[in-house]
Amino acid sequence: MVDLAEEEMDNPTFRSDTVLSDVHLHCPSKRHLMVRLNAVGQPVFLSHFKLLWSTEDLASGKHVGEITTGREHCCRSGDEPCDKDRSNIKKEELNSEGVEALLDDDGDLDVVRRPRSASDLEAVDLLRDIVCPVILMKGKEDAFEDEEQECTCSDVVKIEHTMATPLEDVGKQVWRAAFLLADYILFKRDTFRCCSVLELGGGTGITSVIMGTVAKRVYCTDVGEDLLAMCEQNVALNKHLMEPGGGEVKVKELDWLKDEFCTDPEAPYSWSEEEIADLLDHCSVIIAADVFYDDDLTDALFRTLYTITHNLRNSCTVYLALEKRLNFTLRHMDVTCEAYSHFRNTLNDLENLQDGKMKYTVEHVKLDFCQFLVYERIEQL
Repeated sequence: MVDLAEEEMDNPTFRSDTVLSDVHLHCPSKRHLMVRLNAVGQPVFLSHFKLLWSTEDLASGKHVGEITTGREHCCRSGDEPCDKDRSNIKKEELNSEGVEALLDDDGDLDVVRRPRSASDLEAVDLLRDIVCPVILMKGKEDAFEDEEQECTCSDVVKIEHTMATPLEDVGKQVWRAAFLLADYILFKRDTFRCCSVLELGGGTGITSVIMGTVAKRVYCTDVGEDLLAMCEQNVALNKHLMEPGGGEVKVKELDWLKDEFCTDPEAPYSWSEEEIADLLDHCSVIIAADVFYDDDLTDALFRTLYTITHNLRNSCTVYLALEKRLNFTLRHMDVTCEAYSHFRNTLNDLENLQDGKMKYTVEHVKLDFCQFLVYERIEQL
């Protein structure tokens, strides 16, 4: 018994069945309103994500430099907004009455206390908002009325998402790598204009929505009827972004653990033979964001990637975005990132593949491009 106890103490295992979203890290001062419960009883929130330019600029065909210089939204290093970006973001922290949030010198919230005595009555003049949870029910679409007065329809992305899920449902959350990939799409939009695009592991669909503002057609794929229904809802919520460019986003099921496309006409989000032919004949871009967190799924994704690219009529460019998540492990007694290491090893295997059929080359993209969505672009991206 002693030996067994010692062995168990040497290899403790910590388990949690909940993964928390980092969406509040993107826009910590914004409200995320609950709209409903999904099919499995998880609260679904509706969030507004601010674009630092509008789709009117996209449709006008202006050069990136003309827009970013004129609006002064371009970042210096790509890691954080410029001073003028910060001032613009700070304006978004105004409350509904136009009063700026009270922050101390370090940027922390300066909480205004309730007056304690009659001698402190002058403090009543300080405005204090009453903060309470807001639940947006179906049919009450005016819950965001205050925010929409400050934002035009063409500079806001509306996304339904969850805040905390089991690991198998993390696709229902919003992750930073999706914003990073969306930034790159907007920065290089001429590269993607009129393309046919496939997204693997599209999740909430935010990256496909952004791609839909410039590309001709986007196939946004994932698995799970509940997740795909949420993704389809997000595409519908953001049609105003895609209409100026004439792009469309189709939500489809694509299971990396299966060798074929789902073509069962009775299954929701299945593929028609015409859609499969269109994808294989015209797809020239594949994208994926923050899908490398499980080694088995990483292996399955690369197998799917190889199968699809092998069957494409044209050469294809694949854009992968991820956040390198660091964890302290007792096995290594150090901070490691095993999921990222496995991803890199698998990527190297793909690049070194010599089967006489396909040739893959890998290039690292520097994060020195402009930031067009309000979020924290950390160095681990």
